[in-house]
Amino acid sequence: MNTQELKKAQALSGAEAVAHAMRQIDPDVVPAYPITPQTDIMHAFAKFVSDGKVTGELICVESEHSAMSACVGASGAGARVMTATSANGLALMWEIVYIAASLRLPIVMSVVNRALSGPINIHCDHSDSMGCRDSGWMQMYAENNQEAYEQTIFSMKFAERAKIPIMTCMDGFITSHAVEPVILFDDAKVKAFIGDYRGDWPLLDVDKPVTMGPLDLFDYYFEHKRKQSEGIYLAKNIFNEVAEEFDRTFGTKIDVVEKYFFDDADTVIVAMSSTCGTAKVTIDKMRKEGKKVGLLKIRLFRPFPSWELRQILKGKKIVAVLDRSESFGAFGGPLFTEIRSAMYEEKGPKIVNYIFGLGGREIDAGMIERVFTEIDAYKTNEIKEYVKYLGVRG
Repeated sequence: MNTQELKKAQALSGAEAVAHAMRQIDPDVVPAYPITPQTDIMHAFAKFVSDGKVTGELICVESEHSAMSACVGASGAGARVMTATSANGLALMWEIVYIAASLRLPIVMSVVNRALSGPINIHCDHSDSMGCRDSGWMQMYAENNQEAYEQTIFSMKFAERAKIPIMTCMDGFITSHAVEPVILFDDAKVKAFIGDYRGDWPLLDVDKPVTMGPLDLFDYYFEHKRKQSEGIYLAKNIFNEVAEEFDRTFGTKIDVVEKYFFDDADTVIVAMSSTCGTAKVTIDKMRKEGKKVGLLKIRLFRPFPSWELRQILKGKKIVAVLDRSESFGAFGGPLFTEIRSAMYEEKGPKIVNYIFGLGGREIDAGMIERVFTEIDAYKTNEIKEYVKYLGVRG
């Protein structure tokens, strides 16, 4: 941010920034249940409700399973619906998360990323949302508080136009509780951008009765899943349409991926969320030393931007993919396997995986620099270990 922008900014945590986005959107129904570190979002939003700054209904339910069930019921009835959760709370929603996706209900859920049990841990990694990557929900990841705020607004319109639910994710405590300058958009502009909403087939429209959630056995289940797959694949086109509207309205560009000192870089890191901020600081330092290093930040993880990544990465020599979650028994973390698969038909680059930061383990600039130094040697040397662990003892 420049000096002029900083004068307009407010000091907000990531959770508070998301709550402000929810206030401006003013959803009809928000079912919620507390879980660390998501709770601060709903604490802030509940204050807006208490102060009469929103007109929608905040429903305090008895569990996260009930929260997502209420989301499905309200969205199916034609309401604009939002919620938030973390880790074990998302796991308790698992059954209903799949139902929301299969019914094509445009629910927006802020997921404050936190490690899944066990052992019990309340700090950040991406095991919760990555566990849902095949559920049929779209997923976006925010680097900082400003992005968490903007993506929440963006996701509402994106989900409703695509008719697919979306998780907008930020790193637990690192983003959700850290205070940064955030520029809030004008309330009226947000309202105009979001617009009014009414579901295509609301259950409360008695003149057009529909059945939701019927038994769907082998005679039609496969066809319905095929259509669901086509829908989320085509959502990338809708993403670009909404991103253009967002840029015209707010002067802020949202892309599926973001390049940082990338085009002339011969050594590249690919990452998501708050780690990208650490990587940028490291790259600034190394660039001053004359090293051609760069970053590719993934913002949209589902639907996965495989075509875009093929075009962007195919000319590079060596790439390190950073995963903040482990995929037990697989060959590397989720982001690594997705990128490696997308690049299979290309002749390059070499791709190495670093799993890091599980359970909130810190990743600092020195560790990022070490990754760049290690993979630089792979441009000429043989890679003997494709999956590595960064910052772990032993």
